Order: sequence, then structure tokens, then C-alpha cells
Amino acid sequence: MWGLLISILMAVLIGTIGDALVKSSMPGGLLGSMIAGFAGGWLGSILFGSWGPVIGGFAVIPAIVGAALFVFLLGLLSQALRKSV
Repeated sequence: MWGLLISILMAVLIGTIGDALVKSSMPGGLLGSMIAGFAGGWLGSILFGSWGPVIGGFAVIPAIVGAALFVFLLGLLSQALRKSV
């Protein structure tokens, strides 16, 4: 139970930091930040491995970089979709 709560809190924190690093806004507020945190943790671990401190199942530094990359790519996709309509 505590592990799940810590994982969710870390995902929100990582997603919020990743959103702050990229000057675009992640839609969805807290839920969007949580999704960006989980996606960033997954993407960061694939691209950079799992080095640095691990909290709640997240390698923190690669997860933050992965979340920033995820938010950036989502912003690019959003802009492209808005221009095509």
C-alpha cells in the first residue's frame, strides 16, 4: 500500500519537474503530471538506464529527463495537430 502511494507521489513530482523544465504546459493538471511522470520514468529508463537515486521504483534523474522529453514531444504533437485543423 505504501509503495503504491510513494510511486504515485513520485510520478506526480517527476511529472511536475519535467513540465517545469519544458516551457510548455502539460494538460490535465495533477493527473497529467502523474501520467507524464510514469511515462517519463519508462522513457528515461529505456534511454538512459537506471542510474542515480531510486525512489518509489523510479530512477529519479533519468525519469525527470524522460518526463521533460515526454512533455516536449507531447507539446510538439499538440502544435502539429492544431495547425493541421
